Amino acid sequence: MSAPSPRPATPPRLPASFVWGASTAAYQIEGAADADGKGPSIWDTFVRRPGAVRDGHTGDVACDHYHRLGEDVDLMRQLGLDAYRFSISWARVLPEGTGRVEPRGLDFYDRLVDRLLAAGITPTPTLFHWDLPQVLEDEGGWLNRDTAYHFAEFAHVTAERLGDRVKSWITLNEPFVHMVFGYGFGSHAPGRTLMLDALPVGHHQLLGHGLATPALRAAVPQAEILVANNCSPVRLRPDARTEADAAAADAYDALHNRLFNDPLLLGTYPDLSAFGLTDPSWGGLVHDGDLKAISAPLDGLGINYYNPTWLTAPAETTGLPFDAVEPDEPYRRTAFDWPVVPDGLTQLLTDLKARYGAALPPIWITENGCSEPAGLQDDARIDFLAGHVGAIADAVDQGVDVRGYFTWSLMDNFEWAEGFHQRFGLVEVDFETQARTPRASFAWYRDLIAAHRGGQ
Repeated sequence: MSAPSPRPATPPRLPASFVWGASTAAYQIEGAADADGKGPSIWDTFVRRPGAVRDGHTGDVACDHYHRLGEDVDLMRQLGLDAYRFSISWARVLPEGTGRVEPRGLDFYDRLVDRLLAAGITPTPTLFHWDLPQVLEDEGGWLNRDTAYHFAEFAHVTAERLGDRVKSWITLNEPFVHMVFGYGFGSHAPGRTLMLDALPVGHHQLLGHGLATPALRAAVPQAEILVANNCSPVRLRPDARTEADAAAADAYDALHNRLFNDPLLLGTYPDLSAFGLTDPSWGGLVHDGDLKAISAPLDGLGINYYNPTWLTAPAETTGLPFDAVEPDEPYRRTAFDWPVVPDGLTQLLTDLKARYGAALPPIWITENGCSEPAGLQDDARIDFLAGHVGAIADAVDQGVDVRGYFTWSLMDNFEWAEGFHQRFGLVEVDFETQARTPRASFAWYRDLIAAHRGGQ
């Protein structure tokens, strides 16, 4: 029994074929950190670094989804999901990152896929959601070009096992965030603090996608392949309108958004001269043929959206060509202190259409959600979801081809460096007892999906 929704779910102005889903990630929910032959990932290592994660929390157990997948799929069935986006633990399938396959790891995802299909839910796996096998990190991680080739092997092994039932595949999740937080600032695993020297991580992740794409298509000829990019529309405050401010906004847009969209859609990297990169090969990092592989046609572009970024020109020399600033308007804030700006999603989607035109494939919103305080009556989350679904409808009205929406997240989970302190779930999880209780937002989303179907 879920908490009652405080308001009716109005059917959105979206196509009848629009897909409704929810998202999770392996390390954040599975637990079973060393069960059934799983090897350690960089997150298994990072959480043991003193001070790395708030209050020393770990994902060793997390939501214990590994042992509770039947219960969790039943919740998805009650919700009425069309699709479920989850990630596959690389270290659970290839404990050494390459070579030896652990059949018990694949067995788990076999069971999950079969349960989803029996419930009428389309499985939509992501291959890399930040949990690189530790053995590969010991060899340089995504700084090492070889990791891209190992990733293609992982993609092929997984697709060979699941591809008879799984047609939709997402290669990477938020390569920008993994590059910046994991290798640039060190606030996520693997905890390196390389700043701009982390840029090779971005290229090697994209190369991994480019190499994994033909590996997936070889195993699943009818595969639909996406990348899930985190994008943030750039905004200037009214008092920041100089040429230097505009240049700062362009530089940030190039780093956060275009660095991971341009190669995929245009086969080129954006101008990164603001970051000291004037050689188009990045000093030999980009090999002949890399961009051709990266820009192989996509079947869709996944967009993860949370909020815009406000910028000005740097006030002093910081090593970066921009300064992030607070927004000028008093937007409502989530429990994560992120501003709630639904029209930023409309701006992002229409900007993508204007920038890429015919090169832009259909878009899927692969993550969007908010952290709110614990409790079942989460009216603020309902407002957030309603506002962002409406923002998608506004973009569709302006000609953007958006095919589906996956809210983040199905359930409360291990929220990376925040541990269990940030709660994004439609389902509340008691991490002591593992009890799952649907929130009011669960009922609202269920009713929204049903209302949309009723209007078909």
